[in-house]
Amino acid sequence: MVAVFAAAGAAACGPARPAGSPAPVIHPGAPGQASAVAPSAGEIPMPATEADITFMQGMIHHHAQALDMTDLIDARSSDPDMKKLGLKIHVSQTDEIKMMQHWLQARGQEAPDPRAHRDMAGMAGMDHTVMMPGMLTAEEMARLAAAKGVEFDRLFLEGMIKHHGGALIMVHDLFATPGAGQQSDIFAFASDVQADQQMEIDRMTAMLKERMK
Repeated sequence: MVAVFAAAGAAACGPARPAGSPAPVIHPGAPGQASAVAPSAGEIPMPATEADITFMQGMIHHHAQALDMTDLIDARSSDPDMKKLGLKIHVSQTDEIKMMQHWLQARGQEAPDPRAHRDMAGMAGMDHTVMMPGMLTAEEMARLAAAKGVEFDRLFLEGMIKHHGGALIMVHDLFATPGAGQQSDIFAFASDVQADQQMEIDRMTAMLKERMK
């Protein structure tokens, strides 16, 4: 009976736990040390495959170049539709870079600086590391930066269609790798990239046809 009351008293004095939530796991401490509460399952990042990590790191570099491209629009295009497209791409891919960095850091993995590709692209032997599918070469980026008006709009749309197509290849390669892309978070992200960038390819293709008339 004393044990029952003691247990009840301890429960009453302890922190309230939401109904239906799992009981915490207690790890007894060494003699003279306090016990520790293990983190709940929801707080522990799920393990990732090497292909998952490579995909996220590569997509950060890929997105970073898209931001470089959209940064060129305001000074080189007067087309309001181009500016709206650039803003949408810039906002969405900036947010996605932050998400990917957090995902990698939570798993103790290197989270690339999105600016690093600018310094690395020109280094000998680094092209295959940084140049993900669809990314523009240094020469293509220079040509885009030198253009203005309708010529810029055309080069941007052609380049971003190619760029987005490369992202679709990266998603395809991820899902084609056994065991990769199976976690709910990376599956959802990769699926969103596939859907969103395909829609933007369709939109940009229509915009390009309109400007080629």
